[in-house]
Amino acid sequence: MEELTSVLDALADEDLHARTGPQLLADIPALVAARNRIDAELARRVRVADLKQAFAADGMATAHSWLRGHCRLAGKAATRVVRNGRTLEQLPAVAEAHAAGDITSEQVSVIGKITGPRPVALAAAQGLDLAGVAAVMARFAATQPHDDLVRLVHQVLARLDQDGPEPDPTEERFLSFAKHSDGSGTGRFHLDAVGMEKLQAALESILQANRPAGDTRSRVQQQADALVQLADIHLSCGTLPLLRGVKPHVAVKIGADDLAGEATGKGAAEAGFGAIFSAARARQVACDAELRRFLLGPKGELLDLGRTQRLVTPAIRKAVEHRDEHCVFAGCIAPTWWCEVHHVVHWLFGGETNVDNSGLLCERHHTQVHAGFRVERDANGCWHTYRRDGTEILVLRPSAEDPELARAG
Repeated sequence: MEELTSVLDALADEDLHARTGPQLLADIPALVAARNRIDAELARRVRVADLKQAFAADGMATAHSWLRGHCRLAGKAATRVVRNGRTLEQLPAVAEAHAAGDITSEQVSVIGKITGPRPVALAAAQGLDLAGVAAVMARFAATQPHDDLVRLVHQVLARLDQDGPEPDPTEERFLSFAKHSDGSGTGRFHLDAVGMEKLQAALESILQANRPAGDTRSRVQQQADALVQLADIHLSCGTLPLLRGVKPHVAVKIGADDLAGEATGKGAAEAGFGAIFSAARARQVACDAELRRFLLGPKGELLDLGRTQRLVTPAIRKAVEHRDEHCVFAGCIAPTWWCEVHHVVHWLFGGETNVDNSGLLCERHHTQVHAGFRVERDANGCWHTYRRDGTEILVLRPSAEDPELARAG
């Protein structure tokens, strides 16, 4: 690892502006191959660590959750690493090509679709050697465009299951989206034919009911607006499933001065799912909202909101959610609606039911804490997690010398 770091440091120190365009382009294939080899080794090590259940030592249920919490990988990226590790273990030819730098992690992920339970069962029933098929695919992937590989894998899967049953539509559907730094989002989805008809019918009803004169927006803009209105309708009706015993709603945090003022106040408000927007937009949301007041101390700390009793009051839960924002167990980012309010010092042992003695823990980590793990909050407001043997689980976080960053992190 030290040698790898040294090589990367040397590359980073090069003055690229002193090199010609052709020289720079000549380096890129070699860098892609090197990245492929690193991706292969990462997937291999994660797979072996998973087999050894190494992630459980840090209180994580899966390799995926550990990669997200400890390495800051996006969910999709963590999933790919874990799945590729399994694929490489099952398909030696693919593992060899990936380790040689000939194919990318994306290509491994595509080829890995043939290792699913149904393709494996169908191949066995038909006497087909999947490892041999994968070897052909690996050679194909090393020389052909990525989209051609996708088509090849799809054709192989279709031929394996020519007489298969009608697919379950819920297994075909997916919806993924990415939140950006300004709170906006982009995404992609796939629906079966019937599901798509249902969505189109719902959106079209909203589009046709609202066709103001002079509307010059494109069709795609109108459909996006209709989707937001569809969410508005169901949130307003109050018929959606409850989240932690509360009707789903748009939660917004904003200071009293910003809310009462008239300035635009960019970046003054924070929404429950992490979006940051202006005070003007928050005032717009507040026109049809329930307002709750939280009293903050001089250092921004939340003050006690309830009398001592075993069960937390709704006000205390709201205050703890406001402060912690997600599960406080090291490396976990489970959202507030997955979490329970934990007494840091147990109520039976004299712990008070107040904000200072409370912390958000998802169900899994709440169980872990009551089975030997421990969470504590220091004077700077930073949470620490300790294993059963007393050693701390360390995750990259702001320095304790900077309490403002520590609270923000």
